[in-house]
Amino acid sequence: MNPDREGVSGLLPEQAKRELIAILGDADFKDDPQSLVTHSYDGTAMQQALPDAVVYPRDTAQVSAVMKVLNKHRIPLVTRGSGTNLCGGTVPVNGGVVMVMHRMNRILEIDLENLTAVVQPGLNTKEFSAHAESLGLFYPPDPSSMAVSTIGGNIAENSGGLRGLKYGTTKDYVIGLEAVLASGDIIRTGGKLMKDVAGYDLTKLLVGSEGTLAIITEATLKLIPPPKAKKTMLAMYADLYDAARTVSKIIENRIIPATLEFLDNPTIRVVDDFAKLGLPLDMEAILLIEQDGEPETVERDIARIEEICRGENAARISVAATPEEANKLLAARRSAFTALARLRPTTILEDATVPRSKIADMVLEINRIARKYGVNICTFGHAGDGNLHPTATTDARDLDEVHRVEEAFAEIFEAAIALGGTITGEHGVGIVKAPFLEWKVGAAGIEVMKGIKAAFDPHNLLNPGKMFAKQTRKRVVIQHG
Repeated sequence: MNPDREGVSGLLPEQAKRELIAILGDADFKDDPQSLVTHSYDGTAMQQALPDAVVYPRDTAQVSAVMKVLNKHRIPLVTRGSGTNLCGGTVPVNGGVVMVMHRMNRILEIDLENLTAVVQPGLNTKEFSAHAESLGLFYPPDPSSMAVSTIGGNIAENSGGLRGLKYGTTKDYVIGLEAVLASGDIIRTGGKLMKDVAGYDLTKLLVGSEGTLAIITEATLKLIPPPKAKKTMLAMYADLYDAARTVSKIIENRIIPATLEFLDNPTIRVVDDFAKLGLPLDMEAILLIEQDGEPETVERDIARIEEICRGENAARISVAATPEEANKLLAARRSAFTALARLRPTTILEDATVPRSKIADMVLEINRIARKYGVNICTFGHAGDGNLHPTATTDARDLDEVHRVEEAFAEIFEAAIALGGTITGEHGVGIVKAPFLEWKVGAAGIEVMKGIKAAFDPHNLLNPGKMFAKQTRKRVVIQHG
């Protein structure tokens, strides 16, 4: 158990347990050691804490009833889907109850007249995307974890993905929510509307709130017509700045690719060893570029992008000849984290984000900081929107090295902010980024956020210990030598 629980006595009170079983039944309430351990961690390295119980609601009424019991007994709750979170956001640091949403996994409606879908939070992202495509529709958000992640988790973290540059992130497709408050009351926000300015935009507020404000039980999502054609290409560079200038030049030319991804040399080597693509190991950077849309537009854009790449000294350019080849390239990029995880026992992936014009500066800063602390960091990410993923491979058993990795990432976050960026582009704050949040939003911003939290959750029961750190991390002073 976590010794630093706030206001939690430890095991679940027997009366609360009886009340929860009365609501859920024996099959959907678990407090055996195996269930507790299984739900004590997520995808974040070196973060773990045991809950006191795990529950599996089947509908909104059960979620509401459970929350009323927990509110009465002042027991914390953490909601989760598949636990692919990378900021410790679903680790129950204050114990209490973990609510797993997997049994609420249905598509409730596809509205072909309004191009909307109503879904439950436990629905698998890739399954939903595939179902929409089978109906001739398109749901663009595509986090790298989409094969296992859930819509509810995507909404809680405002997940991005490879298509974020052109199509936006999860927040751009959530137009209505049903949610349960800490009191157990049920609210509805938004709906099948493209315009709605009735009061504060609670839908957008709940998207990305990391389970700290309410429990999402239903979502209304916007769908769009699918692109008719797509083409994928690789541009390879011997110089990092040439690759970075290419990114800016493409956007300057009023071309918005569907995908514009970056891999540095260490990542290229690891991904090629994993995916066996025959990538050039002597290149400092690779850009993976995909455009979609009307066939004529795609052809014109790819031709112009190829011209831009050559003008910015691309050493080699390769356009995928078949959809299968294109899918293989995209799958290889999605596998970057998996490939890097093979190198060492512990993999720590972050998501510092900068203006895209500062990508090369940021990668060079990451490399400098890695050398300074004597740690191994590879960098890849969404170049089109400046969202980089510096990824450290280490070993949790080597406490000295882990400390150096933590110090390196603190300096990386500072460098991102100094370049006009942010501490997180898509992974969220959770536990990991909480000490750095004030660096980005300021002390006044933190107080406003705490006020919102108190209005939604006055007893701090929903995902406590996240977002707001007990102590802000002291900022480092970056000196360039």
